[in-house]
Amino acid sequence: MSMSLLPRTAEEFSSADYWERFFRKRGEKAFEWYGDYNSLCGALHKYIKPRDKVLVVGCGNSELSEQLYDVGYRQLTNIDISETVVSHMNQRNAEHRPDLTFQQLDATQTGFESGSFQAALDKGTLDAMASEEDGALAGRMLAEVGRVLAVGGRYVCITLAQEHVIKLAVQHFAQGWAVRIHCLSGQQNKESDSSFALPVFVLVCTKFRQEPPFAVLELCQGEDGAPVRLASVAELLSAVKERQAYNLMLHKLRGGTDADSTPSLTLCHAATGRPRYTLTVQDSLPSAKLPRSNHFAIFIVPQGRESDWLYGSAEGRTQLASSAKFRRLVIVAMHRDQEYEDMQAVQSELSPMVMELAPPGMPANQQVPFLSVGGDLGWREVIGRGVSALTGEYSVEDVRGEDGHLYRRLIFMNNSQLVQSESRLRSAATDHPVSVLLVGLGGGGLPQFVHDFVPCARVEVVELDSAVLEVAQSWFGFHTDERLKVILGDGLEHIKTLESEGGHSFDVIMFDVDSKDTTLGMSCPPSAFVETSLLKKVYSLLTPRGLFMLNLVCRDSALRKSVLERVQAVFTCVFSRGIEGEVNEVLLCCRSAGEGHKPHSVSQTLQQTAKDLQKTLRANTKTAPCVPQIDISAMLNDLKVI
Repeated sequence: MSMSLLPRTAEEFSSADYWERFFRKRGEKAFEWYGDYNSLCGALHKYIKPRDKVLVVGCGNSELSEQLYDVGYRQLTNIDISETVVSHMNQRNAEHRPDLTFQQLDATQTGFESGSFQAALDKGTLDAMASEEDGALAGRMLAEVGRVLAVGGRYVCITLAQEHVIKLAVQHFAQGWAVRIHCLSGQQNKESDSSFALPVFVLVCTKFRQEPPFAVLELCQGEDGAPVRLASVAELLSAVKERQAYNLMLHKLRGGTDADSTPSLTLCHAATGRPRYTLTVQDSLPSAKLPRSNHFAIFIVPQGRESDWLYGSAEGRTQLASSAKFRRLVIVAMHRDQEYEDMQAVQSELSPMVMELAPPGMPANQQVPFLSVGGDLGWREVIGRGVSALTGEYSVEDVRGEDGHLYRRLIFMNNSQLVQSESRLRSAATDHPVSVLLVGLGGGGLPQFVHDFVPCARVEVVELDSAVLEVAQSWFGFHTDERLKVILGDGLEHIKTLESEGGHSFDVIMFDVDSKDTTLGMSCPPSAFVETSLLKKVYSLLTPRGLFMLNLVCRDSALRKSVLERVQAVFTCVFSRGIEGEVNEVLLCCRSAGEGHKPHSVSQTLQQTAKDLQKTLRANTKTAPCVPQIDISAMLNDLKVI
């Protein structure tokens, strides 16, 4: 169980009806559900030390005291109201455990001196007494326990945590005591069935000398779980009920698959209590033809897409599970106002929890894949919140849609799966910036185009000749601003300086510079720009998914081959596209295709990038109707892998 996440299941947990059926079915064997020494020892040893004087209230014929005695607890005083039980237990232990004593005493009037015990141990006694006299009998027992415990002493109660039992105990010890509850795993035995799946709780109440300035109410998952502080008795009772409902849901899920049942639960941040993930379990139909190894998978819904039909409706989730072809698919939605680092971090955070939801019969070492759309978490930014007297809380948020465009949405939180209003955002206002370094200005057409029609681009041009800059500005309509600047200087030296300084990176680096040496068979670029040492500097200046673009004009086939070999030695994947009717070819060089990627998958990535750029260009036709109709995807179809 993840220490940083706590579950809240949406399944209704009706305490009165559930417990009535439980005790009717279990009858006198109900005590078996409290667990044995092996399942309880971790929590008991945490709060009761072998040197402590321990009062065991309502010991019955349980073997727990005998097992504690055998591991070194020699100051156990066992009491029970039944003379028969006490006589039997004394006889059973007289020979092998002579120091283990059993006394017939009323737990509400023990007669022991005040403050004479360091611990009191109760296994099921409070549960049995709480229903007597409307809780008055249990109240007197708790008062007596509080009296005989020394300051710093602990009342350790093993309980099934019926609501009225926990409420009685917590309210009794609310002042002058610290209250902590551990939720242990549900007990499994041969008589368990799908109707009952009870977790066992250990209630630990510690006596203070002085009353603390605030109520100390805590809940822990497992025997070693980090404590989560609750603000009130009501919150603690609610948290206990959520654990019981969650355990019931797990028990049903482990019993079999059911395509008609889609239980869901919310995982909350343990420290803040705020919802972090919502998990919906979707099983495939029994008639579905599935690969034998496809038992279980986790699907991460992109942020901002929770209201899409495929994820937000029962029919859509059924279709999603059918397409995924797994026996059980857990569909995970992320919550607004939460930060998520990346897919790997989400997987690490969820893995301990989601494995509890695995279908029955899944092999122990089965690999469980995490599925997603495009391999990322999507994107959402909450830009405004408010409360309306008529509609309640609302949220205004920007999200990235399935088509790659950004949208602004109005969501009423009382029905967060419904988008009340949606408007597409213009790219210029919202796209993440793209940094471009271009060596060679010419008439300025290329940098001006990138500036005008890729609004998120920040372009830096390096030009050696100041006269060229003047021509571009005077005759070709080239102009600079805060997103487009020109540096007069040597492009080679500029790249070397950037690389040596460190801290610089670009999404795109372009070389579009001609050679003045007419004796070579290469008129673009100068040979120094394709030397291995410089290419390595270009490589280091690119972002991890950056692209190097080179305008190559080379009539010498041997020289061209040499240039391509040098480029390929530095860059993982190199593509070439010829220009119809020209000697020119444009080389597109990927810094990294990613481990295990083949060239065709990189080409697919470039195709998608081209589609996104084409959409960006079309989106700007409203403000710039003269934008050229460039079919970039068609151009990339002509790419050749070098």
